[in-house]
Amino acid sequence: MNAVEQAYRRQWARLLALLTAELRDLDLAEEALQDAFTAAVSAWPPVPDNPPAWLLTTARRRAVDRLRRAEVAARKLPLLIVEEGPAPPDHRLRLIFTCCHPALSMEARVALTLRCVGGLTTRQIARMFLVSETTMAARLTRAKKKISHAGIPYRVPSEAELAERRDGVLAVIYLIFTEGYAATEGERLIRDEPAAEAIALARMLAELMPADTEVRALLALMLLHHARRDARVDADGRLVRLPDQDRSRWRQDEIAEGLTVLTPGPLGPYLLQAAIAAEHAAAARPQDTDWTEIAELYELLELLTGSAVVRLNRAVAVAEAYGPERGLDLLAGLDDALPRHHLLPATRADLLTRLGRMEEAVAEYGRALDLVGTTPEREFLRSRRATAQEALGR
Repeated sequence: MNAVEQAYRRQWARLLALLTAELRDLDLAEEALQDAFTAAVSAWPPVPDNPPAWLLTTARRRAVDRLRRAEVAARKLPLLIVEEGPAPPDHRLRLIFTCCHPALSMEARVALTLRCVGGLTTRQIARMFLVSETTMAARLTRAKKKISHAGIPYRVPSEAELAERRDGVLAVIYLIFTEGYAATEGERLIRDEPAAEAIALARMLAELMPADTEVRALLALMLLHHARRDARVDADGRLVRLPDQDRSRWRQDEIAEGLTVLTPGPLGPYLLQAAIAAEHAAAARPQDTDWTEIAELYELLELLTGSAVVRLNRAVAVAEAYGPERGLDLLAGLDDALPRHHLLPATRADLLTRLGRMEEAVAEYGRALDLVGTTPEREFLRSRRATAQEALGR
């Protein structure tokens, strides 16, 4: 990685946040900073003694040029007069909360966070979410206009609203991770880019909010899940179920980091999910998994969230701890809440198979196949249905 690329990865969010604080204009700040990095490509080497300071000074000059051309310099140029003194404050937390403001749609929040905080290009974000670059560029433009026209404040929320707004930020980061950890469509089940970006964002947020146990729990949860990525598909890209995974391929350094990051605190959704992931990570063999503890953690999580997806996962844990009949009972009534969720009929089919109710299992596998979005999962479900059909003598 050359010096410009290294500076881009390490300094983009910090410098953009600082420029936005000075200019009070996210769009102008982004354009000026991009100009500065473009200038660095031809100006380096030699690499300056203080690359961030060089980039910031260059970006400020480019902003002045843009403002002059727009004939609004008289109003905004004073904002760029920065006296020499201590290191500038870190405004990245303001930037994160601005990008994740609830007035923006979720897709806009995701795109802006990846662009402004993560430093990804429009093309990278478009590829990540399987849309055209033109579509993503329009999405980003609309989001920035919404911030400007709606007067969304560039600030960290007050203490009274911090918890609610923080949860929205965490939801954005976890949505980005989920798109990488378990893609909703396409040829690949796992896509490293979104998952890695989400973890980087969570690391930044944990650095900025070190005492927040839910922030740390989200980082731990993603690290513990992502550590299993090499074992979740085989050499041919086929899905490998958790009990069948080669645990020697789990990345122990990431598991160790996740367990270190996870700290006790008030029960929250990410803390409970991270505790569940930690139970899986601690089991050297599938039979060492404490399914009773996991079932109890899912019960607490369901009480806290009321989520139908949590009930589905709880049913799996209960089936492992107490038998498939108990798990099947917990799936009753979930069809209305999860009408398009392929894992509901897939889970029901698995439990029916374990109970020897093959006719019903085949039908449920068919329903799951009608809903599934990724090729590896589709092939897995076809294989399971074929096995159930063989048991029926078809």
